[in-house]
Amino acid sequence: MTDQTDEQIPAQTAAELDQTLAQGLAKTFDPAAIEAKWYAHWESEGRFRPERPDAEPFTIVNPPPNVTGSLHIGHALDNTLQDVVIRHERLKGKDALWVVGTDHAGIATQMVVERQLEAAQDKRTNYTREAFIDKVWEWKAESGGTITRQLRRLGCSMDWSREQFTMDPHFTKAVVKVFVDLYNQGLIYRDKRLVNWDPRLKTAISDLEVETREVQGGFWHFKYPLADGVTRADGLDYIEVATTRPETMLADMLVAVNADDPRYQSVIGAFIDQPITGRRLRIVADEHADPELGSGAVKITPGHDFNDFEVGKRAGIKASDMLNMFDAEANVVQTADGRVPDKYLGQERFTVRNWIVADMKAAGFLIPHVTKDKEGNAVEHDAEPRTIQTPFGDRGGVVIEPWLTDQWYVNAAELAKAPMEAVRSGAIEIVPKTWEKTFFNWMENIQPWCVSRQLWWGHRIPAWYAEDGSIYVAETEDGAQALAGNKPLTRDNDVLDTWFSSALWPFATLGWPEDTAEALPHRGEGASLLQKHYPNDLLVSGFDILFFWDARMAMQGIHFMKEVPWKRLYLHGLVRAADGQKMSKSKGNVVDPLGLIDQYGADALRFFMCAMESQGRDVKMDERRVEGYRNFATKLWNAARFCQSNGITGSITLAAPAATSAVNKWIVGEVVETQIALDKAMADLRFDAAAGAIYRFVWDTFCDWYIELVKGNFDAETRAVAGWVLDQILVMLHPFMPFVTEELWHALSDPAHPREQDLIVARWPEPQASVDPAAKAEVEWLIALVSALRGAKNELGIAPGARLEAWLPEPSDQTRAIIAANPAVIERLARLTAIHFAPAPSGAAMQVGAGDANLIVPLDGVIDIAAEKARLEKALAASQKEAKALEGRLNNASFVERAKPEAVEKARADHAHHSAEATRLAAALARLG
Repeated sequence: MTDQTDEQIPAQTAAELDQTLAQGLAKTFDPAAIEAKWYAHWESEGRFRPERPDAEPFTIVNPPPNVTGSLHIGHALDNTLQDVVIRHERLKGKDALWVVGTDHAGIATQMVVERQLEAAQDKRTNYTREAFIDKVWEWKAESGGTITRQLRRLGCSMDWSREQFTMDPHFTKAVVKVFVDLYNQGLIYRDKRLVNWDPRLKTAISDLEVETREVQGGFWHFKYPLADGVTRADGLDYIEVATTRPETMLADMLVAVNADDPRYQSVIGAFIDQPITGRRLRIVADEHADPELGSGAVKITPGHDFNDFEVGKRAGIKASDMLNMFDAEANVVQTADGRVPDKYLGQERFTVRNWIVADMKAAGFLIPHVTKDKEGNAVEHDAEPRTIQTPFGDRGGVVIEPWLTDQWYVNAAELAKAPMEAVRSGAIEIVPKTWEKTFFNWMENIQPWCVSRQLWWGHRIPAWYAEDGSIYVAETEDGAQALAGNKPLTRDNDVLDTWFSSALWPFATLGWPEDTAEALPHRGEGASLLQKHYPNDLLVSGFDILFFWDARMAMQGIHFMKEVPWKRLYLHGLVRAADGQKMSKSKGNVVDPLGLIDQYGADALRFFMCAMESQGRDVKMDERRVEGYRNFATKLWNAARFCQSNGITGSITLAAPAATSAVNKWIVGEVVETQIALDKAMADLRFDAAAGAIYRFVWDTFCDWYIELVKGNFDAETRAVAGWVLDQILVMLHPFMPFVTEELWHALSDPAHPREQDLIVARWPEPQASVDPAAKAEVEWLIALVSALRGAKNELGIAPGARLEAWLPEPSDQTRAIIAANPAVIERLARLTAIHFAPAPSGAAMQVGAGDANLIVPLDGVIDIAAEKARLEKALAASQKEAKALEGRLNNASFVERAKPEAVEKARADHAHHSAEATRLAAALARLG
């Protein structure tokens, strides 16, 4: 709170109090009304990066969302966590920079524009490459800022003055330099390998763009006849193979068996004659063939299956010699050996599948799948029905084809060494630590990274080809020409994988390779951002892009900057539907975060995300809890209104005001403990613990107890303490609920000492106070007494406002002193008209504990004891009966295994409810003796 001093709040004059009341808070908390106002104010005033050149830097970068995107619930989680961190660090006085920008998203963006063209009866190929790219830029200027506008609605305090795009000139320059440098270092090369090929988009795609779906298909079994009169040890003259993709036998090159499989040991090294192509295939021993699976023999098509590709390499087949039977649209083409029959050429792959099955069957090489009908008669089927996990392109929407093509690759295995060492040494801390095993498993087995894409939109690969096949890589065409001499050159048509450019995000956004801010969008200060803000302090990321983005940032960052890109990597889970299922449009369970913001406010959604974010676990969406956190904001609003109406305004002190009363000493100590808990939780990145700490303090400690304890006694000390505590609440809660806290911060400003700073750039609490043990013990005793009495009255059906007497024989000196010091509070909150330090009169009574005291409250004349016992016994029996029945059902393995998950979950919840109710009722009966 940078505008505060250490002077004490002076007593308000009557005129000042009247002015405060005249400017009172609105009766109703309206999130929408305050959100737009404060965000526009923060951004226009440059609050998202306060000018603190001498302060300790703190830097995070946002995972740049696709420029085509709109805010989904995963973005809401990811960006809320980042904003909580950056606001917390900003309040702690750091030069906090949150780098923001969007990704050009090659495939996604190109598809958006192509679909627009299709809607207008037009297509990309009607344009030159340059003209089409101009259209993409036009689209980006008009519609590409949707998600950045939506991030503002969420409250993200990003430094928009430096907003960047992965196709900005300075970023493109960095991308080209990285490619050229890696090529010159032998870490980028061109090779023929299998890729995920999208036949609709006609480009290679990454694993992240492949969506696995369950498809009802078949498992066909075929006879592959042994050549040269060879037979197996069991006398059979063929090997049985099974496949879900019969069409690929047009490019079969081997048959693999396991060396330990006795059925095939005698024919390893022999040949089979493939019935459709007539191609002679060698039988090889390879561990890929599982003796326990099917026939134990596998047909090998190295050019169209990732596992087969590795088998082919182990068998000595070069990638350049592997057969390709598809064109870019997955239609059948002639293979290099000319063995594909003409009837299949030019035909669509699934049509060819059907034809091959029919042809193999007609030639007697199909082994039918036999079942029995209702009468027990054998029925033959061409294939065994199977549910097959099938890869689809998430944007093209068609089945992906493993396809053997010439592409550009990065030597990921070499670049992965440094990041692995960084994690082992602690230079990079992965939170939660459990993700380290997954990280190492993937990095130790990493494959070459295909970085070329057959698109027009993106960073074009800086490579040029001569007619003789020579390749020249340079940052410019003139540079390539200088390398080639007088040879005519043609530029590579491909662009780079989006992940290649976004891997440079932590340092290219800071001006690399110039090491200056002058190349970046900025407010004109011209100072080097790179030296100050690299490495970044933290990366917050979904675990699902650990390998696609996080690991590749680590590779490129360490390689080019010689330092890790960030010191800590926090991996959060997915946001799932309330029942734990993954959200998808097909299931109809997708939740729109903007709809939740419209209904409950951004603060409520943000607090929900933090409260539910427990390390290592997914977040289950629960709209009722979002509503509950809107109610939490409303409770704070109402508490602030109450304080304001009693002459309480914001504090002008950073240190806690002097306190003499126990309740004021206690609340100051509670602030101290809450701040310590918050600091520890934020240091450990325990967002749920941090949210829980401030929630309990605001709702329970301040609103439910402190305000109740001091009601009717708003002297100068209490007004000063209450105003100071309310300020600490606003500061500590601000990272989670920035809008309502900023509004209250200004609304509670003391007219005599108006705020000089917005809350967003205030100072994190420095109470300069400690916990007073005696005050804490006294107030906690009072709270325990009031809570116990209220609970007991509720259990026994006694009216909450009923005034009772209590007896306390032989109280301790401490208890006697607390009771003597707080008669008004005990009567007002506990509704006890007297506490007698003597044995209780005989008769029915209930016992209530508080600290070391056990108070006895007579009940004769208060309730009908017999009737109340009968009521409680009946209710207890009913609850015990229900709990036992549900326990029996849950102990039934058949029910747990066969019932719908939601039915099992409901049974567990009901059992917990009835068990708890039975415990409560038994306790109530015990109170009656």
